[in-house]
Amino acid sequence: QVQLVESGGGLVQPGGSLRLSCAASGIMFSIYTMGWYRQGPGKQRELVAAITSGGSTNYQDSVKGRFTISRDNAKNTVYLQMNSLKPEDTAVYYCNADHPWVVGHANDYWGQGTQVTVSS
Repeated sequence: QVQLVESGGGLVQPGGSLRLSCAASGIMFSIYTMGWYRQGPGKQRELVAAITSGGSTNYQDSVKGRFTISRDNAKNTVYLQMNSLKPEDTAVYYCNADHPWVVGHANDYWGQGTQVTVSS
């Protein structure tokens, strides 16, 4: 079956760093657009970063210059390096797999999420 398993979340102080990982199985990983979404307290789910099969990336303005998304197709894994973390980055972070030929997100695959808390 399809599984997306996130890891790497935790509690960090403002200015700190975390590296999230998402290991995928059950899909042809290399053709999927992979993304990281987050949902903070009292907020809607939002796209943080995405990377296509060709390596093109997209970031929310609020994380540009601080976060970097990357993928390793040999390991079926997508990463999110988060630097200079701010309290407003606190959220549950979800891994997403989106087939580029399917319109919409109804058939996307999702991980269960990993908590990132930025607090002093």
